[in-house]
Amino acid sequence: MPIGLIGGTGLSKLPDVELEAEVVSTRFGQVSVQRGSWAGQDIVFLARHGADEHLAPHQIPYQANISAMQELGCTHIIATNAVGAIRQDIEPGHLVLPNQFLDFTKSRPHSLFDDPKMQVVYVDVSEPYDPNLRQLIAEQAWELGLVIHQDVVYVCTEGPRFETPAEIRMFATLGGEVVGMTGVPEVVLACEVGIRYASLCIATNYAAGLSPQPVTAQEVHELMDQRRPDLLRLLEAVLLQLGA
Repeated sequence: MPIGLIGGTGLSKLPDVELEAEVVSTRFGQVSVQRGSWAGQDIVFLARHGADEHLAPHQIPYQANISAMQELGCTHIIATNAVGAIRQDIEPGHLVLPNQFLDFTKSRPHSLFDDPKMQVVYVDVSEPYDPNLRQLIAEQAWELGLVIHQDVVYVCTEGPRFETPAEIRMFATLGGEVVGMTGVPEVVLACEVGIRYASLCIATNYAAGLSPQPVTAQEVHELMDQRRPDLLRLLEAVLLQLGA
């Protein structure tokens, strides 16, 4: 069974990995993916924002993406997400493994079972991110000497605007530790169909109000460019372990 990889901002392709393009038809629309082998493991790679990163967070076809992964038989998904740090000890460049989320999205469909003719599905998200997969990622990060924070609360906002300092203060009061725009409903949809899901986040900046400079998309992309080699090394190491 293939492993699904969802590349976020700054990871719209896997360099030096031979993959073939494929279009998957789902009831939510068509999805472009790439299939092949990496580190001895069959993979399905999906660029969340599109190959040219033209999709804003609120425009991403989350239902179609997860449905495509399910139809292709993916048992696990490792997704990458760029986040802003709310906790001061999570520095730009650090890796983060969320274990919980706070959902502040507004207009996104949040279930694959939204047809009135379907049975209602109430999915348990006590552990939305698979603990075994998170532990494996953490262990491989330690082996590579990478700084990674575990058991972090991810706040998902609607986007595409960045948050206000007042919102960041509120999130911190509620227990939020990093903030992003793409983690929900993706993780929930994966839970609905029983795919083991982990989010591997890269802190690209401090959240609004925690840095003297305004948050910009440019700094997010620049930090991702710097950390991409380490991120790819980590993903390769994890795939090797999953294959074993």
